[in-house]
Amino acid sequence: MKLRIALIIPTMDQGGAEKQLALLAENLPHDEFEVHVYLLTRDGPRSRSLRDSGIPVTVIGKRFKADPTALFRLRRLLKEWSPDVVHTWLFAANSFGRTAAVMAKVPVIIASERCVDPWKSWWHFWIDRVLARRSTAITTNSSGVVEFYADHGISPNLFHVIPNGIPERSATSITRGQALERLGVSADRKLIMAVGRLWPQKRYRDLIWAAELIACTRGDTTLVVIGDGPQKAELLRFRDAVTIPEHVCFVGQRDDVPELLPHADLFWIGSEYEGQSNAVIEAMQAGRPVIASEIPGNRDLIRHDETGRLVPVGDRAAFARESLDLLDHPETAERLGNAARRRIEEAFSVEKMVQRHAQLYRQLRSQFEAR
Repeated sequence: MKLRIALIIPTMDQGGAEKQLALLAENLPHDEFEVHVYLLTRDGPRSRSLRDSGIPVTVIGKRFKADPTALFRLRRLLKEWSPDVVHTWLFAANSFGRTAAVMAKVPVIIASERCVDPWKSWWHFWIDRVLARRSTAITTNSSGVVEFYADHGISPNLFHVIPNGIPERSATSITRGQALERLGVSADRKLIMAVGRLWPQKRYRDLIWAAELIACTRGDTTLVVIGDGPQKAELLRFRDAVTIPEHVCFVGQRDDVPELLPHADLFWIGSEYEGQSNAVIEAMQAGRPVIASEIPGNRDLIRHDETGRLVPVGDRAAFARESLDLLDHPETAERLGNAARRRIEEAFSVEKMVQRHAQLYRQLRSQFEAR
């Protein structure tokens, strides 16, 4: 008899949590697990691979924050399918999904916290604490997330840390010249890349200032920011106020990042908080030297001066200083990049991520049956 696993998430947009859920759903052993994905709010591009893999995807269609009809529709669907495990991801799904699972009397209820969430207000944490008492377990990708939620009254004993998984990298099919041409960067310039949503959390203003400091010092560097988001217009105005497009350029959302990454001289992330950044994992997998803000999620990935460099959050001069050092000492940059690649190969494979989830599902279901 297969274990039935209901995975619930707000959407299947192009985010890190959505990517991890899709990888998990598609790679759980089909002879042991039957998976159904429920989207609380709307569909998204990542659900295409789920459907191509034969995994059912159901959209609940929540229309506003506290839509009770979405809760009752989800409860009804869970009662009809009768899963052994409900595993919810991100705040809205953690709230609606766990509540619906309790109402449907699902045996094992697991939440997933993917990030340190300083944006949450007192009532968000109150909901988290109340529902934690009805949860069998909580998964996360970072020890920093455990510490954050422990500080907000949730027992660390509930948490199971399962690092993100990343598919094996295929050989890049383009040359450095082609990569720079795609990005509109001159062939004689050093390429610094940053990838992520254009959102205040990512602190792109710091990166723009740091890029201008480097460009004024060396004169041959370009920071390319890949991604889109609500802060785009503001960041473009800020860029134009402090530097020029030759030093910092925004190229929007792209599907060819895996082909471009191996040709970056440096990879930057300046976030003030993260869970575990898929962009950093992918850069490390590509063997790129990463300079990152020193926050819990990044510290889980990067060991300073072993697999990358860490700098204080918001320290633009430190970003510039570390970058200049690596650009001036390519042998050090190569050492960090090679060590980063080995770390990802050893600890962050999709196979290991899926195995850890599968074992958790088996263990918690067995514990329930033994009661």
